[in-house]
Parts: sequence; C-alpha cells; structure tokens
Amino acid sequence: MALAEDKVREALKEVIDPELYVNIVDLGLVYVVKVGEEKEDGRHDVNVEMTMTSPMCPAGPQLVAGTKNAAESLEEVDTCEVKVVMEPAWTPDCMTDEARDHLGIF
Repeated sequence: MALAEDKVREALKEVIDPELYVNIVDLGLVYVVKVGEEKEDGRHDVNVEMTMTSPMCPAGPQLVAGTKNAAESLEEVDTCEVKVVMEPAWTPDCMTDEARDHLGIF
C-alpha cells in the first residue's frame, strides 16, 4: 500500500526543537515531504525539504539527523534524504496555532 505524506509528517512530529520544545512540523520547519514510488519490497524513498528558524541555528545538525531518523523509523520508508533550504525564509507565521499558543505568540 502506498505511503501517505501525512504519515511521514506525523512521524516527523517526534522531532522536537531543543531550544523551543515544539516539534518541527508545528514550528513550520518542514516545507516539503515527497514520497517516492513504491518499490518491489513495498518501501519508499522519502525526500524532505526543511528550514531552520535562522541560518546559524545551532540545533540544525541535530534537527536534520532527527528528521532522517524519524522518517526512516517508519516500516514503509527505505531511505530519507533531508535538504535544508533557506528560501522561503522561516517566520513565526509558519507555525501552527498550537505552537504559537505554546510559545505565547499571539
């Protein structure tokens, strides 16, 4: 059965920004999740494009590794490639209402 993008995004919610204590999906750091064609073994390659809250984010390597590991923890995922992009630039407008509430941003 084909892997849904939503299932990958749910797995990525396990990756928590160590400075803000909010998951990367609700922070709006994940821009693109592309699920590749199903392989003979039923697994898929996944490509994720994400950003950081700032270009010099000290947690960047940790967030990228966490993203890769979270996606690859799904039984249906063979490999995950993570690409960090800086455009469009991240802003607090990218966050979900829940993330804004958690951080006290109104």
